[in-house]
Amino acid sequence: MEVALQYFDGCPNWETSMAHLVSLQGEGHGFDIILQFIQTPEAAESVGFRGSPSVIIDGVDPFADPDAPIGLSCRVYTTGAGRAGSPTLGQLREAITSSEQRHSSLS
Repeated sequence: MEVALQYFDGCPNWETSMAHLVSLQGEGHGFDIILQFIQTPEAAESVGFRGSPSVIIDGVDPFADPDAPIGLSCRVYTTGAGRAGSPTLGQLREAITSSEQRHSSLS
């Protein structure tokens, strides 16, 4: 399984998401982390980047908001504690576990 972490310079929240992903790897979840640095508005448009950080699991954004604008901006997530700049560890764990279950059911 591949998890892409998309981010841009100027938004520090990707570091929190990265720390959560590394923590999940330590829990035994089997995935590779690919960092995707989005540098320009054109690059954002070409990958459908809806803000930093974006976590893409096997090509799917589990937190997608189709109304969010594409571009170089910080992304906001709704969490149990309110709005935050990155998904919580629990939200990422749930998204990765769901993806793992989909993969195992296809095997």
